[in-house]
Amino acid sequence: MTSFTYQAPTKVLFGEGAVSQVGDLLKEQGAKKVLIHYGSRSAKESGLLDKVCKACEAAGVAFVTLGGVVPNPRLSLVYEGIELCRKEGVDFLLAVGGGSVIDSAKAIGYGLANDFDVWELYDKKREASACMPIGCVLTIAAAGSEMSDSSVITKDEGGIKRGYNSALCRCKFAVMDPELTYTLPPYQTSSGAVDIMMHTMERYFVTEDTLELTDGMAEALLRTVMKNALILKDDPRNYKARAEIMWAGSLSHNGLMNCGGPKGDWASHQLEHELGGMFDVAHGAGLAAVWGSWARYVYEEKPERFAQFANRVFGIPETGNPKKAALLGIEAMEDFYRSIHMPTNLEELGLSVTDEQIRELAKKCAYGGRTIGSFRALDQMDMEKIYRMALKGKA
Repeated sequence: MTSFTYQAPTKVLFGEGAVSQVGDLLKEQGAKKVLIHYGSRSAKESGLLDKVCKACEAAGVAFVTLGGVVPNPRLSLVYEGIELCRKEGVDFLLAVGGGSVIDSAKAIGYGLANDFDVWELYDKKREASACMPIGCVLTIAAAGSEMSDSSVITKDEGGIKRGYNSALCRCKFAVMDPELTYTLPPYQTSSGAVDIMMHTMERYFVTEDTLELTDGMAEALLRTVMKNALILKDDPRNYKARAEIMWAGSLSHNGLMNCGGPKGDWASHQLEHELGGMFDVAHGAGLAAVWGSWARYVYEEKPERFAQFANRVFGIPETGNPKKAALLGIEAMEDFYRSIHMPTNLEELGLSVTDEQIRELAKKCAYGGRTIGSFRALDQMDMEKIYRMALKGKA
């Protein structure tokens, strides 16, 4: 096993009606003036934004608001938020929404606390020395950004999607009420489930030895998300299923699934980031569309790991032929994706990708001559091959 440091400093308030405590949480943090950052009209139409504003007023905390965050959150809005916060003297950021809103707030926090262009962090030219404190009211179970150290932003010019990781941006608190996810469209619910699972699987598929306990937690998390995603397909207002998936989303990406193993592979995420930047697809759906092709491309590096996954997650017998079991496990995962109406290739994702676009995707993904992945290090040519495999998936 690998030595590790585990830190999950975010205070979580989980359960029905938790949003009523936002004001008290802000006072605990010593907030004087807050930016309430949110996404689309749903935050207003649902009444959630009004509840948050009233909670602030009741606590005597001043606030300004900034909406407009979209999936694959844009750098241009981050710049707007930085300017607004400086003008208004904001000292705390409150994200009301899903991962995109939280990631946008994190980027604003970095921009406020560092004296250089915030994009230089995401472009890997700088390191952050601080971040404005952030809290969140979570409305989508997916990204895990409410407890993670990561933020992903898309630069408007060129559709360049990049991530930055630092413990400095971890939320001070996360308010998590499963009822806030009741009205999510089925596609978004399923896409979120895939994102949660992929955060776990990226850490699971490693070639080094791992802790048996961490493996068991990861496998249980995957089985739990799969079970409850199927329940929500037919019963979207099932509180227990929403709660199971919401908590799984946090545990999948707060560092717990790294304990005793390396940081993970993350090649599927890097491949999807370029799809998100170029085509603006839903993140979880994009991950589902490329994962099977990535898995078939790399599984022979350590088929035993994929065979263990097949056995413990899907109950596929270990027959002494790990390569066969590995492929059966990959197929079983794709069957699950289809069962919740998620794509397993780019065509099912609704994309018609040209040869030129495939080359551009791979070139962007390999920027600076980098390789991606640790299960197997992938160079630009490997990336191009996986994108081509993903056009229609398994032959």
